[in-house]
Amino acid sequence: MGLFVEDAKPIIWRGPMITKLLVEFVRNVLWGDLDYLVIDLPPGTGDAQLTICQQVPLSGGVIVTTPQEVALLDVKRGVTMFREVNVPVLGVVENMSYHLCRKCGGRHDLFGSGGGQQMAERFGIPLLGSLPLVREVREAGDRGAPIVAVDPDHALSRTFVEIAQRLERELERHHATPARPPFLQ
Repeated sequence: MGLFVEDAKPIIWRGPMITKLLVEFVRNVLWGDLDYLVIDLPPGTGDAQLTICQQVPLSGGVIVTTPQEVALLDVKRGVTMFREVNVPVLGVVENMSYHLCRKCGGRHDLFGSGGGQQMAERFGIPLLGSLPLVREVREAGDRGAPIVAVDPDHALSRTFVEIAQRLERELERHHATPARPPFLQ
């Protein structure tokens, strides 16, 4: 959407407009030859999530959370929603799990700890990985270049690759193949 509106202009849309836009993006964009199409959705169980679940043949969902209790409330709802619409939950990724101080080298659990693991255990799904809060990720993102592309040898880049590999194994385990909706073939 950032390509269609001015930087400071808000997008104030109700559910039907969001639904129409998502269907348009999925059905009428020439995505090319894809191995995977990853759709990053906002937290929660609203119109965007439900539209994607109903309109796109999904191979599975990945739940991303932060460790604090308030974030886990949305995660519980997300897992339940995916299951109710028969989309397999492939795993949990815990973002901002901790911060490693550059000065003292100490680990600081700014948002608590272990929430992703607890959620994975509660729902019987794998914890795909935990990502620390790292300045270089933000800096690379601000430049529009993922850290994995900018610095593939960075420890966090390796963590992202490991998470992707675990996710690929989960897709195989669920006997799923990359989503190839008929309109993309």
